[in-house]
Amino acid sequence: MKKLLFLTGSRGEWGYIRPILRLAQMRDDVETALVVTNMHLLPGYGNSYREIENDGFRIDHKIRMAIEGGDHVSHAKSLGICLQALPDVLDVENPDWVVLAGDRGEQLMGAIAASYMYVPVAHIQAGEVSGNIDGMTRHAIGKLAHLHLAANEDAACRLIKLGEEPFRVHNVGAPQVDEMVEAKYSSKIDIETHLGLNLERGFMLAVMHPVTEEAAKAGEQAKIFVEALNEFEMPKIVILPNNDAGSFSVRNAIVSHRNGDYHLFANLKREDYLGLLKEARCIVGNSSSGLLEAPTFKTAAVNIGRRQDMRFRGSNVIDVDFDKEAIVEAIRKATSKEFEEALKTCENPYGDGKSSQRILDLLVSTEINDSLMTKTLTY
Repeated sequence: MKKLLFLTGSRGEWGYIRPILRLAQMRDDVETALVVTNMHLLPGYGNSYREIENDGFRIDHKIRMAIEGGDHVSHAKSLGICLQALPDVLDVENPDWVVLAGDRGEQLMGAIAASYMYVPVAHIQAGEVSGNIDGMTRHAIGKLAHLHLAANEDAACRLIKLGEEPFRVHNVGAPQVDEMVEAKYSSKIDIETHLGLNLERGFMLAVMHPVTEEAAKAGEQAKIFVEALNEFEMPKIVILPNNDAGSFSVRNAIVSHRNGDYHLFANLKREDYLGLLKEARCIVGNSSSGLLEAPTFKTAAVNIGRRQDMRFRGSNVIDVDFDKEAIVEAIRKATSKEFEEALKTCENPYGDGKSSQRILDLLVSTEINDSLMTKTLTY
């Protein structure tokens, strides 16, 4: 029997771990504990912990960590609250593994707490690059992790080049793709019913997060983003940003400068979000879902700015800077018949729909011993 402790603070990493938890529920050699924190517990972000409970999962611990402010100081202090709470949770649960996903700050706090308490850390989506603090966080987790669960060969090779021992590195794919391959998403009719939308005319899905080290520019960047969207009569379904530094400015710019047919949501059930991603003419913004998930649905992605810089991407992605005319032109290309035809051969470089099973098998079969717990750089 292996006990696995999972930590989630946002809708993004919940999509990473949910399919693994579902598989774990069907096994008699795995016990799980779930720690929920940050945006999941905030009314302004939809109280998404309720979605977790409605999915049939038990939340074992809630860590309320978010300090309001929307700036770097409040962000850093919030992470300190998370770190202060986690050692007590680990002491109570005594897991065999702490399973972390992605590149957010609360995941780094999980890695710090676990590694200092000599609890093995497994890191999903390890080794990738991106263009802001998230990329730095991901690699910091990597140095504290004992098992690297990479989503593609590019990331796996990077981990080895960074000095990680090859026996720790496994190319398993991205587990959030599994539910998409298994068609676990809402149908167009269900989405229209749930959300009160009419999707017959087609629509754009828009998701813009602040780039944390450019927080001072977040409002102006979001204004450019919205002004470009305003050039199109097509309905826009906008998912409002996370609670990183600069998020208030992004929200205010979207609300203040939108003109036309807009539908704003603070949070959506993952099934509804995936259904929208599948049906959208394109996704516009800087969300990782344009790179990681959209290729499975052959959905075009207009990726703006440096938030996803250097990240591995498929042929569905069109990269542009924060320039209104460039964004408008990229959207025109993304929604053209020619690009739609070219996407028919698009493949997702992040997985084949079987990643969760690979990850769970590794967590159960990997022996926890001195070799695993004592890390050595290979250079």
